Amino acid sequence: MREVNSKVIEDSVMKMCIDGCINLDKSVIDSFKENREKESSEVAINILDILIENANIAKETNKPLCQDTGMAVFFVKIGQDVHITGDNITDAINKGVSRGYTEGYLRKSVVSPIERLNTNDNTPAVIHYDIVNGDKIEIDYAAKGFGSENMSQMKMLKPSDGIDGIKEFILKVVKEAGPNPCPPIVVGVGIGGTVDKCAQIAKKSLFREIGVHNKDKFIEDLEKEMLEKVNNLGIGPQGLGGKTTALAVNIESYPTHIAGLPVVVNINCHSSRHKKVII
Repeated sequence: MREVNSKVIEDSVMKMCIDGCINLDKSVIDSFKENREKESSEVAINILDILIENANIAKETNKPLCQDTGMAVFFVKIGQDVHITGDNITDAINKGVSRGYTEGYLRKSVVSPIERLNTNDNTPAVIHYDIVNGDKIEIDYAAKGFGSENMSQMKMLKPSDGIDGIKEFILKVVKEAGPNPCPPIVVGVGIGGTVDKCAQIAKKSLFREIGVHNKDKFIEDLEKEMLEKVNNLGIGPQGLGGKTTALAVNIESYPTHIAGLPVVVNINCHSSRHKKVII
């Protein structure tokens, strides 16, 4: 049994929150550059240049990429041979978020849902846990902005709607979102499970690096097909037209009931901010 003090977790989360809101993943910046070369619209090229410049300025000046520093979302894998001492892991993560958003001078956007009272430190975080083999703790963090989160949708399709119904729904959600989620977007799709499980796997798909596909060949082909169809909508960067409406369409699936076909489309803005640490 390996012991890990909660302070190690807290300190790691604090650093992830600050780093994640300032330093954009290389795969996202590379995707901006690759899509820039494919664009024929001068406006779209100019916007992609601005996004690349913005990422560089954020890194050089140690400033957040965007004024919306998001709600903190975590996917945590805990090895069954780990014993956490001190605080429980949920408290440790939330303390790390509180310190990260306070000491990092990140905007604190979390409020009570009805009274709209700010919690003043961007807690509580949204945390998903998974118990796995081994003696490590793997923490994935994302700063999820709500300009894009608000454009997400779920639908309980009928099994008879099948793959065509899924494709139609994905395109419908992206069309209705239009410029609102600050494209070029990352489209996360969950298929199957229950309502809650479907939303969870849609969110988890957004944690992938750009260009990494589902390991299932059928779903990988579906991701590529839907990315092409989404980009053919012509919404383009910031909704001003062009070939780059999305950087990726990431799809995850989970077995479901014979009577159901849940589908969730969870959209992420161009500032796809996520970090990982293994303790």
